[in-house]
Amino acid sequence: MGVQGAAISSSSSSSSSSSPSPSAPSRAAAVDRVGDREMLMPIGNDLEDPLKEGAPTPSGYHSGREAFYAVLQSWASKKFMSGCVILFPLAITFYITWWFVEFVDSFFRPVYAHLGINFFGLGFVTTIVFIFLVGVFVSSWMGASVLMVGEWVIKRMPLVRHIYSASKQISAAISPDQNTQAFKEVAIIRHPRVGEYAIGFITSSLILQNESGDEELCSIYVPTNHLYIGDIFLVNSRDVIRPNLSVREGIEIVASVGMSMPQSITSIDRRDRRSSSR
Repeated sequence: MGVQGAAISSSSSSSSSSSPSPSAPSRAAAVDRVGDREMLMPIGNDLEDPLKEGAPTPSGYHSGREAFYAVLQSWASKKFMSGCVILFPLAITFYITWWFVEFVDSFFRPVYAHLGINFFGLGFVTTIVFIFLVGVFVSSWMGASVLMVGEWVIKRMPLVRHIYSASKQISAAISPDQNTQAFKEVAIIRHPRVGEYAIGFITSSLILQNESGDEELCSIYVPTNHLYIGDIFLVNSRDVIRPNLSVREGIEIVASVGMSMPQSITSIDRRDRRSSSR
């Protein structure tokens, strides 16, 4: 009986182990569902993924570097332009001054070179002293007579007289002698239309005789190209605005294309009226 019971129990255990378990399909289905959930999970939640949330990406690194380079380039270009703005007028001033000194020095430099004296600037000083002595001599009666004779000879030459006349008019414009036929005063006229003004120079005055009576006109020279090319307008003297500017200041305004224009300009007539009312 004991042997038979053992045989029956062993046979039953072997039969039970050989037969499939009823819960095996449910376990396989559960494993498949877990695998599907893992495939549907976002990559950012994977702790092993290098592109997890918060980690720097290559595109972000390159964009940050490009932004840094752009800011650095903008800063460097602004500083470079600031340096150019500061050094440009200094360089122009130095170049023109050096050219002028060399040009004036070249007049008497050959004389000193012939004498064996090589000292830069000595010709420049000699030229300045010579010009000063010429001015002193011409201011005298004898010098004026010599100058008159020289002009008479030059004006008889066919081609030279035109060059001399033009250059004399240019030099007379900045002459300190107010008696010369040059720019008398700085004037402002309403030109070319109402509400717009043009700066010019009074060169002369005249009387216009018509049926309504005599009218005093001023000849106004308005430069259109630097200083030596311009238009001439005949304007009634009552319509001419005379500012508190000298002829040299007016020439500086024209030569600097208006950059040396003062911030405030007062009419001489208005200033005279204020002083007389006081």
